[in-house]
Amino acid sequence: MVRKTTGGWRMCQDYTDLNKACSKDSFPLRRIDQLVDATAGHELLSFMDAYSGYNQIFMHPPDSEHTAFITDKGLYCYNVMPFGLKNAGATYQRLVNKIFAGYIGNIMEVYVDDMLVKSRIAEDHLQNLSIMFGILKTYRMRLNPKKCAFGVSSGKFLGFMISQRGIEANPEKIKAIIDMERPKTTKDIQSLTGRVAALTRFISKATDKCVPFFNALKRGKRDITWTAECDNAFQDLKNYMSKAPLLSKPLPGEILYLYLSVSGTAVSSVLIQKPEKAELPIFYVSKALQSAELRARLLPILSPSSPPLAETILPDQTEAERIDTSTPVWGLHVDGSANQQGCGAGLVLTTPDGLKIEYALRFDFRTSNNEAEYETLLAGLRLAKSMNAKQIRIHSDSHLIVNQVTADLAAKDASMHAYLSTAYQLLRSFQAYEIKQIPRGENSHADALARLASAINDKVGRKVPVEILAQPSTVASEACTVRYEDTWMSPIYLYLTNGTLPKDKAQARKLRYRSARYTVINDVLYKRGYTTPYLKCLTAEQGDYVLRKIHNGVCGDHSGSRSLAYKTFRQGYFWPTIHQDANSIVKRCDKCQRFGNVPLIPAKPLTPIVSPWPFAQWGLDLIGPMPQGKGQVKYAVVAVDYFTKWVEAAPLATITAAKIEDFVWTHICCRFGIPYAIIIDNGRQFDSELFR
Repeated sequence: MVRKTTGGWRMCQDYTDLNKACSKDSFPLRRIDQLVDATAGHELLSFMDAYSGYNQIFMHPPDSEHTAFITDKGLYCYNVMPFGLKNAGATYQRLVNKIFAGYIGNIMEVYVDDMLVKSRIAEDHLQNLSIMFGILKTYRMRLNPKKCAFGVSSGKFLGFMISQRGIEANPEKIKAIIDMERPKTTKDIQSLTGRVAALTRFISKATDKCVPFFNALKRGKRDITWTAECDNAFQDLKNYMSKAPLLSKPLPGEILYLYLSVSGTAVSSVLIQKPEKAELPIFYVSKALQSAELRARLLPILSPSSPPLAETILPDQTEAERIDTSTPVWGLHVDGSANQQGCGAGLVLTTPDGLKIEYALRFDFRTSNNEAEYETLLAGLRLAKSMNAKQIRIHSDSHLIVNQVTADLAAKDASMHAYLSTAYQLLRSFQAYEIKQIPRGENSHADALARLASAINDKVGRKVPVEILAQPSTVASEACTVRYEDTWMSPIYLYLTNGTLPKDKAQARKLRYRSARYTVINDVLYKRGYTTPYLKCLTAEQGDYVLRKIHNGVCGDHSGSRSLAYKTFRQGYFWPTIHQDANSIVKRCDKCQRFGNVPLIPAKPLTPIVSPWPFAQWGLDLIGPMPQGKGQVKYAVVAVDYFTKWVEAAPLATITAAKIEDFVWTHICCRFGIPYAIIIDNGRQFDSELFR
């Protein structure tokens, strides 16, 4: 049970698991700022609140059992919608939007269970209330009289004070800041900034006023250093909040003005209107500058040049290579398009005679808008080059592309730099060129082609040629370098495939002897063995890669050199120097050197225990003590067959020689016959005359 602010009690249940199982109802709630603006400026207002509004909506009978909860009196469930459900607010908002559909925004505003009837003229208020009460009576919705106020000139709605004069801050929130003591801990400063954040709409340059508090938070995690600057900012904030401004609502048809203020730490603005030459604030906004924004370099504002075209000459070109109007000049309009349907480009190449060549491209790869613009420019330059154009005027509506080509903007991104370099390489094919940024409206022809290419279906017939571009123009051609060199396998492979032998008779005899243990399958050399499968032969470089993958790969366990070599054999690989290479890999492994155990006893080869046939050789041991179970058992005797890995086990309350003897006789001898050998340790239960 939770006490309400009015003194009553509310029963609450934990519906966490139920909310996780329910899908989210994304029904939109109305914006509080818009509701507050739409409410201010009315002569009379009536504020109403539904009485336990959620409980006035009946549950769907099959869903009632999902709201069940346990009490000492029994199991209960809700017949009405309870508090605490994830979609309760959206359900209630959908209800009030439906029943008040014809009047919301006109004579009333509704936000979940908060209702307000408004009248610009006091004489119309009774009629508006009558309409609203008629709807409430029709749908049997009950109000809470303790939270209702009728026919008032001002009141609190959604945390704001609304009146005919305008919008004021909540006095309780202002009082919380004014009465607040000087912060002493990080939590106190966070509480202060949170209270300020709730009133930023009314605070001019709110971020600048809170900068000292933000700086104090950065200095320490728990204890803070409250400086004189922080104290002055705290007092200034209190003085400002004691006379917080009155905000007005935007008037229809009135011109709005936006004033900007930029400091070294924040960007602030205020939206105002000037009815009858009086400046009335509507909204204050303030945003702190992030670290990257504080380090930004100031750039000068560039004004348009007087010539009609911005002429650009490459660094290795001379002044004589500017466009000569006496010679034929080609025109190129380009535009790129990138959207959810696809990425494409459109270009229009105009010959000196005025003939227009339409061209569209569709990309089989995703691009950004800037990359699509660059791809269009490169395609247009390639087309103009293939038409033997010598001078060209380029028109594009992309500010970034034009200014990067003219060197007014730097290409800092790696992708943009690659595209710019490719563009310069193509531009060197022309005697001269000009590039100009034009408005999008003047580039509508190329824009239409770009949209056609980005949204067109390849199976639809069309007259405009559409080329499919498989990869970006900046992707370099891939080339694989193939090297042929003799390896240890070359003589054996040549002898087995062609019968080629060395001229030296001794070497030829050795080669014939070695080749008897190898074979060639599908042009691949394999080593044969009596008890092993065929092992694929590798070069030293390939073997080094295999060793590193087995040693420290995804499934590697950083084993020793001998174990590493045998693991490689079991994986089916062979080369003559495998043991030396494995030893070298282990010695050079950084993690093995850092974390490997230092052996103090000389290493010996592993001697595996071999079982000749099933159930001939068993291993026997005890485990425990474990948590006591039924029958006071807390030990277990386990036997494992070495050949089949079959397990026999039994629980024991006590571990004695008699119990072990009974287990061996019952579970091993009577079921599998007398074993050839039983391997045990030196436990006193095993080392006894009775067991022997």
